[in-house]
Amino acid sequence: MQSVGSAVTEYSRALEQIAEIHEHLAKTEVFRGWRSVPVASSALVGIAAAAWQSATARPLDAWSFTIFWLAVGIVALVIGCSEIVWHYATRATPGERRRSRQVVGQFLPALVAGALVTPAVIQLSPTLATLLPGLWSLLFGVAVFAARPFVPRESGWVALYYFAAGLFLLWRAPGATALSPWAVGGTFGVGQLFAAAALYWSIERPDRIRMRALEAAQDEDHGEKA
Repeated sequence: MQSVGSAVTEYSRALEQIAEIHEHLAKTEVFRGWRSVPVASSALVGIAAAAWQSATARPLDAWSFTIFWLAVGIVALVIGCSEIVWHYATRATPGERRRSRQVVGQFLPALVAGALVTPAVIQLSPTLATLLPGLWSLLFGVAVFAARPFVPRESGWVALYYFAAGLFLLWRAPGATALSPWAVGGTFGVGQLFAAAALYWSIERPDRIRMRALEAAQDEDHGEKA
């Protein structure tokens, strides 16, 4: 009876060790959910929205400006994360789904905080709306930096860009006489294009090079056999 109990204990211990190994490997593996094309597309959404709102003749009030950009932000977020959602729903393994939830869980809290604090800022004083582009940029930088342990190291430069842009926008906000759509759309458009380039050069380009090398090796092997 004792030998059976000890065997069960050893088996449970082995399973725990395997789980720890899998967890360690997951931490060291780069998350590949975000892709350059959807992220670049989200940048174009921001730039197009800024161009459209800038073309309106009427002056922008705080609430319409804020609601417009919150809606644009949601659309851009859905587009930028579309690859993650599609892969999660159709092809992901249980381990990949757990990994996606972990990364998104790191990324979203700062964005949720920004969405929650925004109405409070406008409610406090509509004149404070000029602070929102800088605040949003800073919080988006926090979101990117929070996900940095799981994504390519180049994401640190993307987070730094959003921090710098946010501080600059906050610094110049007291002197702003009107709300600027480009303060939001331009900032995030450039930032997301930067992020898309980082994803391509750090993940997608090396993957393509490896794939071409593998195909060339396979072709060479088939030629030798023929």
